[in-house]
Amino acid sequence: MDARRASHSYPPEAIAQIQRMAEEGHYEIRGWGAKRKLPTFDDLVFLTASVSRYPLEGYREKCETRTVLGTRHATKPIELDIPITIAGMSFGALSAAAKTALGRGATAVGTSTTTGDGGMSEEERAASHLLVYQCLPSRYGFNPADLRRADAIEVVIGQGAKPGGGGMLLGQKVSRRVADMRTLPPGIDQRSASRHPDWVGPDDLRIKIEELREATSWEKPIYVKLGATRVVNDVKLAVAAGADVVVVDGMQGGTGATQDVFIEHAGIPTLAAVRQAAQALREIGVEDEVQLVVSGGIRTGADAAKAIALGATAVSMGVAPLIALGCNSRTYLRGGVEHDVTADYHALGTEPGYCHHMHTGRCPVGIATQDPELESRLDPDVGAQRVVNYLKSVTMELTTLARACGKSDVHNLEPEDLAALTIEAAAMAGVPLAGTSWIPGSP
Repeated sequence: MDARRASHSYPPEAIAQIQRMAEEGHYEIRGWGAKRKLPTFDDLVFLTASVSRYPLEGYREKCETRTVLGTRHATKPIELDIPITIAGMSFGALSAAAKTALGRGATAVGTSTTTGDGGMSEEERAASHLLVYQCLPSRYGFNPADLRRADAIEVVIGQGAKPGGGGMLLGQKVSRRVADMRTLPPGIDQRSASRHPDWVGPDDLRIKIEELREATSWEKPIYVKLGATRVVNDVKLAVAAGADVVVVDGMQGGTGATQDVFIEHAGIPTLAAVRQAAQALREIGVEDEVQLVVSGGIRTGADAAKAIALGATAVSMGVAPLIALGCNSRTYLRGGVEHDVTADYHALGTEPGYCHHMHTGRCPVGIATQDPELESRLDPDVGAQRVVNYLKSVTMELTTLARACGKSDVHNLEPEDLAALTIEAAAMAGVPLAGTSWIPGSP
């Protein structure tokens, strides 16, 4: 027998985790999203045009990307140039420079950003033409005046990375400014509540939504964000409570900090969640009235196109725009000079491309930090241009695929345009296994 044969139940990483827990007496906390192998949009392919369909010419025929969110009740719906938005990431988890860069980048391409926990910073409001203001269980930094300054409101019930759990911001990132915004002592770990303090069920959610509408004169669209678990029932209850837009965040969704056990063992993949959410809206007859935004591991125009084909109105991205800013880069650019920060990654015990250490506040490229010296490494102008380049490229990928399917509007993509490469993906997405007409689990 091979003396180095690994155990399936106790591979080296599991042994190391047990030993670490035994030595330190606590569980692992980290950022980013799930690292385990999951069914993803990569397991789907498009059935593009040939003889039975004809494609649109990319250089001569337009493919529309305009997207409107919040048409159900709001008098001022959000109008986006592209169906790709920036997800909620807090000032605190991210530096002010990062929030500024994301806002400027999103504004340049005609889309929205989202505040995250801890309230609205002046830099973010100034940089973001369209800003979604989150109402989270913690209420940290929640300000009715800022609520009215926002363009939409997102009531956060849960996140894909930690459904059923509250947020975290470890003490090393709770600077004096962050502490003042959240009415907290500086340098102390912040752990948010896992549920809203003023409601215990969907009837109370309806009351909360009505309060938010009255506070904003019924102008602002109200989103409800759900971590993907019991998706069908949760979406139906959110709609019954009055949501204009439902946001469903799959388990690949990122976070600034939470327990590793949450990230890897709670929730369902985004691929399964989008199909269930769209199905729920159809079952109650509101698919043309309530918009669906899907997030959690969206990286490319192909991901966005597949989510839209499965029923999403738009997608939201968090980790991918941070990578566009420079997250996990070996270098940063400042003053036209490129600086290598590999040694800083080594000090965190990792390498460029493997870093999930945003909870430490020691981000080598100035994105996930409150340290002024580290933050200075991120030039907001350079970062904003990188975000613009990225979002434009993603949009081009999206429209390229839509045209290849013969669509003059990306929102005309549909499940009939897709096939699955694995049985698991076919069952989750509700589309046929490639080369067959079989959808696993269908009658």
